[in-house]
Amino acid sequence: MSKSAFRTLLPLSLALLITACSPDTVAKQSSNIATPTVITQNTKAKNVIIFIGDGMGVSTITAARIFDGQSKGLKGEEHSLAFEEFNNIALIKTYNTNAQVPDSAGTATAILSGYKTNIGAVNVRPNESVKKMVLESCVLKKSPPTLTAQAKKAGLSVGVISTARITHATPAAMYGHSVDRGWEMDSDVDPRAAKARCKGLASQLMKSPPDIILGGGREKFTKEQLNAWEEKPGYIYVKDAQELRAAPKDQTILGLFTPSHMSYEADRDDAKEPSLAEMTGFAIDALSSRGTGYVLMVEAGRVDHAHHGTNAFRALTDMQALNEAVKTAKDKAGDDTLILVTADHSHVFTMSGYPVRGNPILGLVRNPNPEDGGAAKDYAKAGDGKPYTTLGYHNGPNVREEHSPALTDNMVQGKDFLQQTAVQMETETHAGEDVPLYARGPGAEKVRGVMEQNEIHDVMASALGWK
Repeated sequence: MSKSAFRTLLPLSLALLITACSPDTVAKQSSNIATPTVITQNTKAKNVIIFIGDGMGVSTITAARIFDGQSKGLKGEEHSLAFEEFNNIALIKTYNTNAQVPDSAGTATAILSGYKTNIGAVNVRPNESVKKMVLESCVLKKSPPTLTAQAKKAGLSVGVISTARITHATPAAMYGHSVDRGWEMDSDVDPRAAKARCKGLASQLMKSPPDIILGGGREKFTKEQLNAWEEKPGYIYVKDAQELRAAPKDQTILGLFTPSHMSYEADRDDAKEPSLAEMTGFAIDALSSRGTGYVLMVEAGRVDHAHHGTNAFRALTDMQALNEAVKTAKDKAGDDTLILVTADHSHVFTMSGYPVRGNPILGLVRNPNPEDGGAAKDYAKAGDGKPYTTLGYHNGPNVREEHSPALTDNMVQGKDFLQQTAVQMETETHAGEDVPLYARGPGAEKVRGVMEQNEIHDVMASALGWK
């Protein structure tokens, strides 16, 4: 979800913020939200790697499976992505405490910290009052610990990787607390919240960093912050793929490869930006060399962005990049590693019509020919007499209307084509259905049935022997 779109959903209402900042104003929290206690005992897994495909709903996985298979010369439907071979699978409920259809901040908090919260909030306990959330988080510093803090307390090393800005909602949920996910740097913080000692997520990252941090978002850090990082003994800052490849793996490394989000995989320059698989491999090698055990979060953040723009081609090529990263983890991580693959939420991304087996997943629909089992000679037609694509979106900016030009196969299979939508909106939105969770390794047996999203954290904690 874009920052501007989020602000239309959750006005901050901070006018009375400072006047009521006292401990007595904090509302009691519901008993089912417990602060995690980190106690290492009977450790089952030495390491945990969790992959989050931002916006990777079931329809996205199905389309990506076919797209990846067809790129290998197969019909596609029978193909499998690397994580689809994991034996332990569950469905995950994604709602936020105050939203039926969630955003990435609330869902990442549930996944990584173990409790549900308000839409747009990062690791802050839920409350109907924003004022009270600011009080507890910024004034009283009583937000439950992040997954990074829990892992560090248990003596583990930590890595955070994202193709989005490293201060964006999902990676920020690994290390930061913020009532508003848009407070990525100190200058983004509402002035009234700043008076209550709220800090931007970049400042929080610099204060308590994970061991390996790789992603985009250089513009969210000040020159002073980056200079201070490089002045610390054992701290390395890398700015492009070449510098990462030359970096020593035994240092604390901050890699910021782009000013904002990293490029889509379809547009990435390998000399400037490492792939998601390369970043994953680097982090596993670097964290493994420490001998402590580790927790690593890897986000394919731009699947979500492509969907918001109704650009299925880039969503699916970024899904291929995620799949390659999972393959890398499977190859490098040992039997002592729990690997989880899930999504924070879905999108209103659909597959429709009755295309013949092997029909290009990005193409126009051709129905099966009942006489010979192949494809019909002509494209299937919608009610307006024009062809239509298999893939589309329920809402977004490209509504199909009477005057819309007839689509051609060359047009719809291009990487810049924007799929048509049904409901006119500025950008496409998230969807609220359950998303899959795939698991393999120690502790994976707890992934089964239909689960609350915050239970994913419990699976990780249990596998690592935390009570």
